[in-house]
Amino acid sequence: MIATGLDRLLEAPSRLAGRRYGVLSHSASVTSDLQPIHLALQRSQCPAPSLLFGPEHGFYGIEQDMVPSRTEPDPWTGLPVISLYGDCEDSLRPDPALFADIDLLVIDFQDVGARYYTYGATAVWASEAALKAGCEVLILDRPNPLGGVEVEGNMRRPGFESFVGAFEIPVRHGLTLGEIVRLEAKRRKWDDGVSVLEMEGWKRDMTWQNVGRAWIPPSPNIPNLQGAWIFPGGCLVEATELSEGRGTTRPFQLIGGAGIDPVGLADHLSRLELRGVTFTPTYFRPQFQKQAHQECGGVQITVTASSLFRPFRFGVELLWALRTVAPEQFEWRRAAYEFVSDRPTIDLLSGDSALREAFDAGCRPDDWIASWADDEKAFREERREILLYPEPQAGDLL
Repeated sequence: MIATGLDRLLEAPSRLAGRRYGVLSHSASVTSDLQPIHLALQRSQCPAPSLLFGPEHGFYGIEQDMVPSRTEPDPWTGLPVISLYGDCEDSLRPDPALFADIDLLVIDFQDVGARYYTYGATAVWASEAALKAGCEVLILDRPNPLGGVEVEGNMRRPGFESFVGAFEIPVRHGLTLGEIVRLEAKRRKWDDGVSVLEMEGWKRDMTWQNVGRAWIPPSPNIPNLQGAWIFPGGCLVEATELSEGRGTTRPFQLIGGAGIDPVGLADHLSRLELRGVTFTPTYFRPQFQKQAHQECGGVQITVTASSLFRPFRFGVELLWALRTVAPEQFEWRRAAYEFVSDRPTIDLLSGDSALREAFDAGCRPDDWIASWADDEKAFREERREILLYPEPQAGDLL
């Protein structure tokens, strides 16, 4: 079993001696024996934190996406809980004044390895604000559940910045949270003030199946490992008016909408011969969000071989299949997305306009997909300088 940054911190309480510090974390920030970070710190030889901060979905991971988080005191410790996710776009970038009363910010998030998962943005933007307040930052590192070897997708282009596209990285970036912060620290020329407490025992070729830890949902709609693997591609359905399974017990595993033929969609997807994934025709009824209370035809997605599965390519093919099989039901999302209403959601998620433009012209985005190779190569070269865990050599892969 690996030791996360949190596990290592609890074994070395002197790191926090004499510090007035705050903790930015969430429901998946747990020890190897599944104790929440703030309770584990209270019960350890470490000095107790002074403040707690929560990201999107809240400190306890109970809020749905795009819902402001609670700010009541923690019921177990009485510590103040400050939300870094409010009701407008400006709330996503913390005010440095929030960190004025502490000298260290400890950040511990379980990421899922996709560019649009928002904890990376919160970690970097909170670090930036803390540094402006004269507060040091310590990142407690955790595994990338999709592994640290594979890189997939295009880089986000300039002009497409948002909370779900905060960084110029591929959709599947293969970095840990600590490495994301290191990459942005290098790009933003932060000279010092940010450090990462690395894991022990984790290797880049390890996916979650290899780490020997229970899966604790890092957000309400990633309840299991299947959802985590599907998310880098399935999240693209959020850019449409169809359902990505929110409001069901299998978000991102169920995709579809009212009036869609399940068998036709499953057959179309199966003919694509995408590796490591199967499609089962089904019906489902979301209880909230898009398509709420409607009987939806669609597919259940099951990743059968994660080593072969390419989640972002799958997501693009899934969108094209939905558009082909159900052209009358397929339309781009109209509502604001993470407080952005002046740009299409699909552009924010894909980090480019090329995917939408191809679809709107009735063309497969084959040229855009082919362009990923150059982006992937360039990113691999850039990230090499900031990696905390060495890339495997030939013959070393699990």
